Amino acid sequence: MNYHEQYMLGSVHAVQFCRYWSAHVDALERHLSARTWALAAVTVVLISYPIARIAIPAILSGIVTQGIVPDVVRAVLKLI
Repeated sequence: MNYHEQYMLGSVHAVQFCRYWSAHVDALERHLSARTWALAAVTVVLISYPIARIAIPAILSGIVTQGIVPDVVRAVLKLI
């Protein structure tokens, strides 16, 4: 066995690793308090809100300017 072979995962080792990781995450989830979950939820909202406020209008304006949507929908989107 050479140096690199000892670090390569076979299919059996990959399955064992996935089971180990899944059990580890499950144990972590069981031991987190409500305060920690709330902090995680607030963090996700604080990160995703600005992204959504920037990305969604950019995508919609790109669709509207390319003429993919009918004129009626384009007029309603301009009102928004």
